[in-house]
Amino acid sequence: MRSDRQNLASRSGALVETHTTFQPRVFVFHFIFGAMLLILVSGLAYQQLIKSSSYHEAERVQNQRRIIVPGPRGNIYDREGRLLVGNKPRFAIVLYLDELRSQFRREFIQIRKNYREAGDRDMPTAHQMELIARATVVQHYLDQVNALIGRHEKLDTAELSKHFRRELLLPYILINDLTPDEYAKLIEQLPVNSPLQLYTSSERYYPYGSAAAHTLGYVSNNTEIDAEGLPGDDLPTFKIKGATGRDGLELQFDSVLQGQAGGAIYRVDPSGFRINPPLEQRLPVQGKNLDTSLDIDLQLAAEKALGDLTGAAVMMDVNTGEVLVLASKPDYDLNKFSPRISHEDVAEIDQNKAWVNRAISGLYLPGSTFKLVTSIAGFRAGTLTPDSTYTTNGTYLVGNHVFHDASGEITGKIDFRTAIEHSVNTFFINYGLKTGVDAIVAEARRFHLDRPTGIELPHETKRMYIGSPAWKKKTQGEPWYQGDTANLAFGQGMIAVTPLQMACLLSSLARDEVTTKPTILHEPNRPTQHTAPIGVPQADYQALIEGMERVPLTGTARRWGKVPGLTIASKTGTAQQAVRFPVTEDGKTVYKSGTIELGWYVGFAPVDHPKVAWAVVVEGDVPDESFAGGFYAAPIARAMLERWVEKQRAAGKMPPAPPGESDEDNNTFSP
Repeated sequence: MRSDRQNLASRSGALVETHTTFQPRVFVFHFIFGAMLLILVSGLAYQQLIKSSSYHEAERVQNQRRIIVPGPRGNIYDREGRLLVGNKPRFAIVLYLDELRSQFRREFIQIRKNYREAGDRDMPTAHQMELIARATVVQHYLDQVNALIGRHEKLDTAELSKHFRRELLLPYILINDLTPDEYAKLIEQLPVNSPLQLYTSSERYYPYGSAAAHTLGYVSNNTEIDAEGLPGDDLPTFKIKGATGRDGLELQFDSVLQGQAGGAIYRVDPSGFRINPPLEQRLPVQGKNLDTSLDIDLQLAAEKALGDLTGAAVMMDVNTGEVLVLASKPDYDLNKFSPRISHEDVAEIDQNKAWVNRAISGLYLPGSTFKLVTSIAGFRAGTLTPDSTYTTNGTYLVGNHVFHDASGEITGKIDFRTAIEHSVNTFFINYGLKTGVDAIVAEARRFHLDRPTGIELPHETKRMYIGSPAWKKKTQGEPWYQGDTANLAFGQGMIAVTPLQMACLLSSLARDEVTTKPTILHEPNRPTQHTAPIGVPQADYQALIEGMERVPLTGTARRWGKVPGLTIASKTGTAQQAVRFPVTEDGKTVYKSGTIELGWYVGFAPVDHPKVAWAVVVEGDVPDESFAGGFYAAPIARAMLERWVEKQRAAGKMPPAPPGESDEDNNTFSP
C-alpha cells in the first residue's frame, strides 16, 4: 500500500500537492503588498491627521471673504463746544447682487433662447450674454426705484461690470444722493425682503460753510483703512470707502479723528456671492473728538469784516497762546468737498488763489508794525530813550536815496511817543541807524520772527526771514548798505513775516515777554505762558505802550481803531510789496512789475490787563494804489474786538456799556 502511494506520487501529472516550508516568491509578493499598504495607510493618516489643518485653512481662505467698514470720524468743536465739523447721513439705494443669482441665470437662459430661436448668426458669446443679463436685471430694479421717486436714472454698465470684478461682496449703489423726501418714500414702499435696500453712510458736514476753512481743512474718499486688530487679515478683503484728512485740522489730527474700522466675514459660493449671515462681525467705532481754541463768533465777525478783501486776521489769548481767530481770505465752502469737489470748484479756487492759508503761510513785509521791534532794540542798545526826540521835515537822506514819511503831516521836533502815534518813518530811520542792523536783527530773532511758530497745523511756512549782512551776502552776493538798515528800521526791504508771527509778537509784548507759543487746541484752565522778559526798563516799556495807546485815539488808526469801552494799544503799518501783474496790450497778456500796498493793524487789549492780541493784514489788489493799514485793516480788528467786548459783557467779565455809549466813527466800513 505504501509503495502504491509512492508510485502514484512519482507519476507524471500526479494530482497530489506537495508542500515545502519556504517559498521565496510568495514572501516577496506579501512583503511588497504589505509595504504598499503601509505606505497607503501612512499617507492617508498623514493627510487626515497632520495635513488636515492646512487643507482646512486653504478651504477657509478660498471660501471666505472679509468686508471692512470705516468708523465715523470724530467731531471738531470750537472752544465753547459748538460743532464746527461733524458727520451727516448720506442716503443711498443699493442692490444686493447675491440675492439676484437665480434672476441672472433665468435672464441669461432667456437671452440665449431668444438668439437661438431668431437664428442670429451674430449671437454673443456666453460671457457677453451674461453681462447683458446682469445689466437687464439691475436696470429693471433701477426702473422700479425711478418710478417710486420720479427720477430717470440710467445704469452705468461699465461701473456694474467693474463692481462684479472687484467688489462683488459689497452692495451695488444704484443712487447715491437720495434726498430725505426720496428716502422717506422708499422706506414706506420697499418690501422688507427686497434685494433693494436703503443704505445710510456718513459724510463730513461743515455747519458754517467757509468759516475757518483753511484751519478746519477737508477730507477725501480713501480705501486705505487701518484694519489692524480685525480678524481675517489673510482673507480676500473688500473695503467700503472711508475719509482721510487732506488739509487743516482734518489732516493734522487725522489719526485722532479717524474712527476704528469694523468688519464682517462671510462665506461665499463658487461664484463669489456671499452667503448670509456673517460668520463673524465687529461694529465700527467713531473717532475721538477735537476741541479747538477757535471762537466761532469772533471768527465769523473777522471773516464778515474781511469780506472780499484778500488778507488774514489772527486773534489770540495773550496769556495762554490759544488762537481765537485764524481767518484767511479768499476762502472756499468746505461743504463742496463732501463727498467730492467738482472740477469747476477746484478751478475757481485756483483762480482765486484761495488754497493758501495766509494767516500761517502768507509772507508779508511788516511795514511800520516792525517799529515796535526797532524801538525795543534801541532801548536795549541804549540809543533810544522815552525822551528821545528828532526834528523832521518829512524826508531823510541816506546815501543818494531819499526816504519819506508816509503822510508828511508831522514836521518839526517830535518825541518818541508821537513817533509811534503818527508812525513817523524818519524818526525810526534816524534811531535805527544809530542802533545798527545787528541789534535790530538780534531783537527780531529774540521775538522768533525768523522761525515758524510751531502751531498744530500743516503747511505753516518756513520761509520767513530777517535780512542781515551775512544773509544778504549769502543769498544775493552783495554787501549790506546803510540804506538796507534804514529800510529794515521801519519794516521794509529784506524781511518777511506771517500774520500769526505778528500776533505772537503782540501777545509777548502785552506780557512784557519775548515769545508766545500759539496753539489751536483748547484746554480748560490752561496756565499762563511765561518766557524771558523783554529786558528794558519799565519806563521805556511804558513809553512804548503809551505811544501805542495814542494810535487808535489820535494817531494813524483814529478813524477806525477805537472800540467804545475798551482801552487799546495798537500800531498800524503800510508796506509796499513788489509784484508782477498781468496787463493786456495789443490783445496779448503781458506781465509788468509794480507794487501793491499792504495794510496792517496789530495790537492788544485791554491795556491794563491784556487779554487778547491781534494782527490783521490786507493786500491791495491794484498796483500802486494806496492801501493804508489804519483805513483798511483797523476796521477788521475793530469788528473782532466789538464782538469780543459784547461776549465779555454778556459773561459778566466786563462792566455793561454806560447808557448812551457810542462812537462817532462806529459806522459801517465800506472801502
